[in-house]
Amino acid sequence: MASTRSVSVLLDSSGLARALAVPVYALRVVKGPDKGKHQRVCLRRLLIGTGQGAHFKLADPTVSAVHCELLADSTGFRVRDLGAKNGVQLGGHRVSEAWLEAKDDLVLGNSVLRFKLLEEDAEETPLEESKGFAKLKGSCLPMRELYGQLKRAAQAEAPVLLNGETGTGKELAAEALVSEGPRRDGPLVVVDCGRLVANLAEAELFGHEEGAFTGAHRRVLGAFERAHRGTLFLDEVGELPLELQPKLLGVLERRAVQRVGGTEAVPIDVRVISATHRDLERAVNRGTFRADLFFRLAAVQLRLPALRERGEDIPALVAHFLDELPGKRVRLAPGVLQRLYDAEYPGNVRELRSAVERAALGMMDPVAPSKQQLPAIDAETPFRVQKERLIESFERAYVKGLLELAKGNVSEAARQSGINRVQLHALIRRLGL
Repeated sequence: MASTRSVSVLLDSSGLARALAVPVYALRVVKGPDKGKHQRVCLRRLLIGTGQGAHFKLADPTVSAVHCELLADSTGFRVRDLGAKNGVQLGGHRVSEAWLEAKDDLVLGNSVLRFKLLEEDAEETPLEESKGFAKLKGSCLPMRELYGQLKRAAQAEAPVLLNGETGTGKELAAEALVSEGPRRDGPLVVVDCGRLVANLAEAELFGHEEGAFTGAHRRVLGAFERAHRGTLFLDEVGELPLELQPKLLGVLERRAVQRVGGTEAVPIDVRVISATHRDLERAVNRGTFRADLFFRLAAVQLRLPALRERGEDIPALVAHFLDELPGKRVRLAPGVLQRLYDAEYPGNVRELRSAVERAALGMMDPVAPSKQQLPAIDAETPFRVQKERLIESFERAYVKGLLELAKGNVSEAARQSGINRVQLHALIRRLGL
């Protein structure tokens, strides 16, 4: 059972959400090399590990650089193992994700950390009143919280890592950080790390001198030099080749680049924003992403919510995408609009935009297919992807109906379904319900 206290919404006099109240807790090391270390915490997400950028840093060599995270939301507090070699134990059992009680001991390697909710007022995080930020649109609570985070991050110079599923708007968030920040008049250079050619990746980022390799007929400036006094956006940074990562870290630390085939260190003044759909913490523990580079890029880490977590925004997003279509204003039949509102979008906002464009061209039937009907087979989409989408669709429909029958009581829903309560909580969170 989760702790009784959780993140709550504070309303203003008119009944509108004005802030989030985050309960305060304490972490204390009661066993291990760091015994006695303690910290008062009021964060939605706390990263624990031995890495230099961990929020709660340990010296225990049996603890990974990014070992686990503590998460606070409207359902309570959770611990989530990030793929650490020695894992996380709670109540004598190894757990991948579990709810925390008001007082619990976590075992990480040879260390024991005591989690304790403090009996004091929660701290407030104001919510932005805006229904959008730069090109990002939506007025649900997760987006209003994100707008405030982006607004604060835009005024800083620290590197930002944007995390979110494909199609959630990470590129728009990066543009917002630039357009609302002090480097708005400087260049914005975008590098898609997923499209870097292995033997040319270093030259793309750092440039090359004439004759540096076959085909290098002239000096070419790399992305860092082109972004001087501006911003470099490293899209899908999780795809960066491992052999290139220490060189990128060196450039970030020295604030200078050396072109391929060159000997001169060229000073650079660049703010770096990165984005990925991957869980980089787990990549660190797998050894496919360097811990020191992760912490260097993620001085500020922001998460973009999936569309299933912000369903109330869909009508406004549909209207916005219709307004953006070229030519005269398009009006859709009520049945088509309802189908757009009711559909599920694994590809998130990007997929919703495509659906609106198809609907505007008359390519969407106004009558939604039966809930019992299997989706059409797409031979160009891998079997695994289509299977996962079908399973998620079933899970969503089942859990929604289950919660309705149980009147929102998760314990009762767990008893009716035969699903373990902890697993059901995790399923509800994953589905954004």
